[in-house]
Amino acid sequence: MESTIHRIAVLSDTHGLLRPEIKEVLKTCEVILHGGDINSRRILEELEEFAPVYAVRGNNDKAWAAALPQELEITLLGLPIYMVHNKKHRKQALGAAKVFIYGHSHKYEEKTEEGILFLNPGSCGPRRFHQPVTMAVLEVEEGAGVRRVEKIDVAQETALIEVTGVTERNVKDIVETIIREMRAGRKIDVIAGRLGIDRAFTEQVCRIYVTHPGVDAQGIIDKMEVSALFETAPRKV
Repeated sequence: MESTIHRIAVLSDTHGLLRPEIKEVLKTCEVILHGGDINSRRILEELEEFAPVYAVRGNNDKAWAAALPQELEITLLGLPIYMVHNKKHRKQALGAAKVFIYGHSHKYEEKTEEGILFLNPGSCGPRRFHQPVTMAVLEVEEGAGVRRVEKIDVAQETALIEVTGVTERNVKDIVETIIREMRAGRKIDVIAGRLGIDRAFTEQVCRIYVTHPGVDAQGIIDKMEVSALFETAPRKV
């Protein structure tokens, strides 16, 4: 008798954006796991239209998400799963868990240690500078565990839109200069004008610098959402 393979969608860090490509993948799945930083109840409700959702609260999920757990232990199809947004906040012993789901870094990670699958699906929300848009699908056989992990890489083909005064080579120097200008008390329009760079880019650097105390230039680049700076060719699903 042929076994039935079930598909579980794993995503994280949607930050208020549920892409059409992601929705197409969700149509093929029976359950959705979300690793936090959902951003709004609206996104959670959209996800629930596709399948039952199990989600944990991320550091950017504020008052609306008070009822969401910070960590979650569930068993699906006989598979014990542990979830937390930031893996640094995991409990020390994972117990019977065979899959550990987390997010936060926006970077895809998949590894097996001591019989436990560690899986960060990355971010499938707004794209950050130089970072891909990803999610994952677990293919599970009931009672037998995970048969396959499918990494879904959305928006693989990207073309850099011309951003006035900014190139991939000089971006770090530009960000460092913007920080110095901010510290000198200059306004966004003044900074953009003095440096001859795009105002939207300047505004985003300033906003991240203010909202993430202690962040350096590379940290800002890693956190930048570049949907306004990049043009994305949709991936065929």
